[in-house]
Order: sequence, then C-alpha cells, then structure tokens
Amino acid sequence: MPFGAAPRAGGGVDFRLWAPAAQRCDLVLGASGEQLLAAERDADGWWHCFRPGAAAGSRYRWRIDGGLLAPDPASRSNPDGVHHPSCVVDPARFEWDEDWRGRPWSEVVLYELHVGAFTPEGTFAAAASKLAQLAALGITAIELMPVGAYGGRFGWGYDGVLPYAPHPAYGSPEDLKQLVQQAHRLGLMVFLDVVYNHFGPDGNYLHAYAPQFFSATHQSPWGAALNFDGPGSRPVREFFIHNALYWIEEYRIDGLRLDAVHAIVDASRPDLLEELSSRVRAAAGGRHVHLVGENEDNVHQRLAPRPQPGCYDGQWNDDFHHALFVALTGDSSGYYHDYGSRPVDLLARALTHGMLFEGSHRWPGGAREQCIAAPPQHLPAMVNAAHNHDQVGNRAFGERLARLVPPPAAELATLLALLTPATPLLLFGEETGADTPFLYFADWEGELRDAVRSGRRREFSHAAKGADGQAHELPDPCSEATFASTRLDDEHRHGERGRRWLQMVGDALAMRRQFIVPRQHLLLQGEHRSGRVGATGIRVRWNYAGGAVLALDLNIGPAAIDVPASGEAAGQVLFAHGRGDRDPRTAHWPAWSALWWLGNNGATSA
Repeated sequence: MPFGAAPRAGGGVDFRLWAPAAQRCDLVLGASGEQLLAAERDADGWWHCFRPGAAAGSRYRWRIDGGLLAPDPASRSNPDGVHHPSCVVDPARFEWDEDWRGRPWSEVVLYELHVGAFTPEGTFAAAASKLAQLAALGITAIELMPVGAYGGRFGWGYDGVLPYAPHPAYGSPEDLKQLVQQAHRLGLMVFLDVVYNHFGPDGNYLHAYAPQFFSATHQSPWGAALNFDGPGSRPVREFFIHNALYWIEEYRIDGLRLDAVHAIVDASRPDLLEELSSRVRAAAGGRHVHLVGENEDNVHQRLAPRPQPGCYDGQWNDDFHHALFVALTGDSSGYYHDYGSRPVDLLARALTHGMLFEGSHRWPGGAREQCIAAPPQHLPAMVNAAHNHDQVGNRAFGERLARLVPPPAAELATLLALLTPATPLLLFGEETGADTPFLYFADWEGELRDAVRSGRRREFSHAAKGADGQAHELPDPCSEATFASTRLDDEHRHGERGRRWLQMVGDALAMRRQFIVPRQHLLLQGEHRSGRVGATGIRVRWNYAGGAVLALDLNIGPAAIDVPASGEAAGQVLFAHGRGDRDPRTAHWPAWSALWWLGNNGATSA
C-alpha cells in the first residue's frame, strides 16, 4: 500500500504522506512528540522518511509547514481518537486461518449491525461473542456499519475521517480481525459498509495540505465532494481503491457495501466504481468476495449475475421497503410520496421486478422527478429489507415496524424480506422482534453539535408525534442517552415474544436454505408474474428453468379477503403465516397472512 506507515521486514518503518500543498513536512515520533524527523518530497507531492528504530506500536503524526499537527490519513490505528497521534500496525503479525474461501452470493443472508449498539459493551469482542447464535439461526453474513475512525465517542460511522483505522471505542485492529476470524470459523461472512463519497467534518485535516482531495467542480450533500476526475485525482482514486483492497486483504472481509454511490461523481473512464470493482476482483484470488452498492438513482447497469470485473453483485432495493412500508402503515410522507397512491400494486411489481423507478433522480423533498417502471432485474442482486439503519434511523423517533403496526403485520414484513429470490437483510434485533428504537446519534461538539440539533428540528418539525400519537420532544441526536437507548436489550431475546420470533425466523431461513437457495441459478429473468387480488391481496409466481414455480399468496391488509380460485394444481406447501388452512387452493385469506408453496408450470427448459 503506498499510503501510511509500512514496517520493513528487517526492522524500521517507512512513513509516507501525500501532501502536495505542503512546503515542509516533518514526522513527529512518540506520543508526546519526542522526536522530529524531516521528510523528503518528490515531484508528485509525496513526502517520505524512514525511521530505523520505529516498529509496531510506535506513535506518530505529521507536522505540516512547521505548525499543524495531523494524524496520518491512512493510519491503521488511532487509539486516542482522530485528533491524536497515529499508531504503527504490522499487518503481518496476525495469524489467520488459511482454509476460509467464503460463500457464494446465492447463500447470502445479511444481518446489519452497529458495533456500538449491538451489545451493551459496544465492542468488536462483545459482538464476536454473539456470532454463534446468529450462525445457528441461519444467518450467513454480518454487515458492519462503517468502522473507520470518526470524531467523537459514538456515531453512525458515515462521517469517518480515518477510513483505514477502526474506531477506537470498538477496539483495536486485532480485535476486529479476531471478530472476522471468529465469524469465518462459524461459517459466517463479514461485510463492511464503506464510505467513498465524502469525509466527515470533525478530524478532517486534508484541506490544509492536500486540497486536491476535493473537487473544484462537483458538490456533495454532505460537504466537499471528492476529486475523482479532476487535476491531481490519481492519488485520490488510489487512496480509496487501496482502502477497499485493505479491507479485503488485511482483514479478510468478504464483502463491501458502498454507501450512496449516486453521490460519487466521476466523469473519467473507467470511473472509480468500475476500477475499484476490477481491482478488488483481481485481489480476491479464489475467494468469494462480494460488492454491493447503495444507489438512490436505481441504476442497474453495474449489476451482474456472477462475479465480473467492473460489476457488482448486489444493490440495496429501497423500492421494496418503501412499497411494503406504505402498504402496512399508510404513511406516504417524505420519500414515501411516490408509493402512496398504489402501494399494493407497487409491492407486487417489486417482488417480481426488483426496482420500480429506473434511473429516476430523487428531489431533496423526497419525490422522484419522474416515475418509470423498471424492466425486470436479476432478482438475487436486489437486497431486500423490511428494516435497515436508514429506514429506521431516519425516522424522527427511530421506530421499528414492531412499534408502528400490529404484531402479525410486523412478522409478515420480515418474512417477505426473507422468503423471495431477492437477497435478504435483517437489521440487528429484528430476529427477535425487538422494538428497541434505532435513532440517529453523533457525538459532535460546539457549532457542529448546534447545527445538527437545529437541522433535526427543522427536518422533523412535521413529525413531532410518536407511534402512540402523542406529541414528544425530539431525541437529542448528540446526547449519549440517545445513543444508549438504541442498544439492544438482550433480555428481550429470552422472553416469550423473542422466542416466538426466533422460531419464526429460524424456520423461514431453513425453508430458504432448502428450497430457494438451491434454485437461484435456475431462476428465469423477466418471466415472473404478480397481480392484485382484491383490495390487499397479491399472487406472486417466480419461475425457474425446468418448470418449477415458487408461489406466494399474500394478504397485506388488515381484513380477510375472499379470492377466486386460481385454477392451479395444489403444490407443496413450504411456509405459512397466519393461515390455519394450508391448502393453496383456499378461497379465504386472513388478514396479514401469506402462504408460500412450490408448484410446476409444465415447462421443461429456460
């Protein structure tokens, strides 16, 4: 890796910093700055010095032009926070098991978690101790919200400033590697959220010595846009591409979820996303390594049904969540606006087509600039969720569906995320039906804290009522109490409701593993059918090569409906929710009920 501190095999450490705007750079060694070493500059703005006596554990930072003291932007560890010295890490010291090759995309069942809120301790080590119960349930992959170091003690992680250094409140680099190793020993993959569209505002020193990191022509919703296509952009591109390679190679991460790729502006060819994919594919060797994008503009051209340089395995499908949420709650405010007039129809189409609004930009108020029905997609590439950090945490009071709809409806939402050919994602706690809120929290200080507080008040001035219909004061996003309220109560897992949910989710994942996963490669594209039945009913038929059909008969509404017979032959019932009568030919569908069954359409080939 060309950035940061690199221990030499024979002893000593090479220190490198790209600081093209600096006139002088000195390496300050020691936690208290005991030694000062002048660095040499090359023609491209790289500063370098070698220190024979330095080793893993040595503290250091850079002094810019005789004044500013800054951490290494590619620091592998910053134990005391983003405003303090960096720490040399020897990546060759950790002893990895060598038999893990990963798992294919068809087996992915994601479990998104925030390290700080997942356990009372909020550490990598505590999270590792909970992995066995997730593996036993049928989860196959945990997805960590961003762990790169950010300002303050707690936060979501999307405002990181040291993207190579694990956030010190969670533990050390070795603690994170131990978490990954433990996951692999249990057969679990580890995905990581990474943010390549902006730097956070607290602890970002790059403007002072490397302003070329930031675009002179593009804008970002979260501050200065990154420079991926302007003058001096090559080192910027390498900084983030090497970050992706770093997680794959040094931490044996199995998948990266790239945050808000629609906010990455790059007119060069190949653009950053294509080049990053190609480099990661080459580095993966024989391992299964997966790439997932979050793209609000619903662009699907980068998706491919198998690992391919330049392409991605999956994409978060907000359309599924939004149609499902509106159908269950009736809430069509904000970005739910486009789903409010016909949510049942849109949910039916999302189940067979994946995304609904293809290449349609979203205005700041939430509505799409135009509504375009997307062509059928490769469904396993769609990552479907009834809950994720965005859709829960961006609500004023962070309510999960368990707080917003009756229990059978909340259960049905989770089952619909789990039991389709799309790739499922659960938000931590969802497996037990937890109603713990997941709120926005950030440990900002001073003017930044005041700006975030006032911004939240403006954003949610229309939504001061909680799920109980009563007016409540908005939670303070910068309060430690707000952060603490999001931590899971482990007692809930052992209560009657928690045990019932665990049984339901475990049974659903067993059904998925037995009947859906083995057929993923046979799934036909563009030949699935869905349609309305009455006011709230949906019939869905997913077709496979060879003639098999995965069928879903669904009532998404609060009242039972009587439906006409489909004329189909009775198939093998796979899973039922809210249906005492498990015969797929029944003409009565109870409220919030669903029946999954396996049939045959008589076809013999794709």
